[in-house]
Amino acid sequence: MTSTSDPRDLRSELETLTTEAFRPELAEIDRLPTLDIARLMNAEDTAVPAAVAERLPQIAAAIDAVAARMARGGRLIYAGAGTAGRLGVLDASECPPTFNTDPAQVVGLIAGGPPAMVTSVEGAEDSADLAVKDLDGLGLTPDDTVVGVSASGRTPYAIGAVEHARTLGALTVGLACNADSALAAAAEHGIEVVVGPELLTGSTRLKAGTAQKLVLNMLSTITMIRLGKTYGNLMVDVRASNDKLRARSRRIVALATGATDDEIETAICAAGGEVKNAILTILAGVDGPTAARLLEESDGHLRAALAAATG
Repeated sequence: MTSTSDPRDLRSELETLTTEAFRPELAEIDRLPTLDIARLMNAEDTAVPAAVAERLPQIAAAIDAVAARMARGGRLIYAGAGTAGRLGVLDASECPPTFNTDPAQVVGLIAGGPPAMVTSVEGAEDSADLAVKDLDGLGLTPDDTVVGVSASGRTPYAIGAVEHARTLGALTVGLACNADSALAAAAEHGIEVVVGPELLTGSTRLKAGTAQKLVLNMLSTITMIRLGKTYGNLMVDVRASNDKLRARSRRIVALATGATDDEIETAICAAGGEVKNAILTILAGVDGPTAARLLEESDGHLRAALAAATG
């Protein structure tokens, strides 16, 4: 349901959060020269990767669990409000052009829906019921994963999403930037990246947002590596939807095979424009239909298809 907490109680709660802490040593930051402020911000940001590094075991465990579900046809669903929600939508929207995923395979839910991407939707983040409604609209299954994202770790929308997903048997991950958060406690995989107080008091679009972006990058990217969406560090499932990506596709085939430009063009045509298939036709010396069959039998893993083709 929608929260109706006393504002005084909420204020007391916020005062206990590391992400909301006031830093008196920065009380006159507005009087500093611009370069000095920039140096301060840059120094603050250097602490973020170290905070993420402390949680790598938890992040890796979550990724392995996500990849196992997605290999069975499950989806990766992010749920958050405000900055956290926007970061989830951003990460989800980058997966189709990068990994050629179906747009429904990685989904970003933001409290308040699409309008909340560019403006504040009053009360949306305080509604666990809204999270339940949004997830039910997706027809959640036990093969899906729901990642609640909230810097504070107390946002009702993110917690409600995780709690509801768990009752339906879906995998749950809670990503927060405060220790001992309700969000991490509600999820099977709790990830708490504690980056400390912000340069601007409570502005969690800064260090907390950067930390969330880094973790979401890992969740989606490494999951896609585990699912065979790459060959080494090459994006062999890239979708060539514009001139730049078409040029990148040919470069990827060249890097993977060492083939000439003419050989690459022939292979890409034979493979119907699919980079992974084109690489297989060159390296295994097979035709387009055979490459497609081998990849299908290998669940899209190019290394496995190559092994099958070459014995």
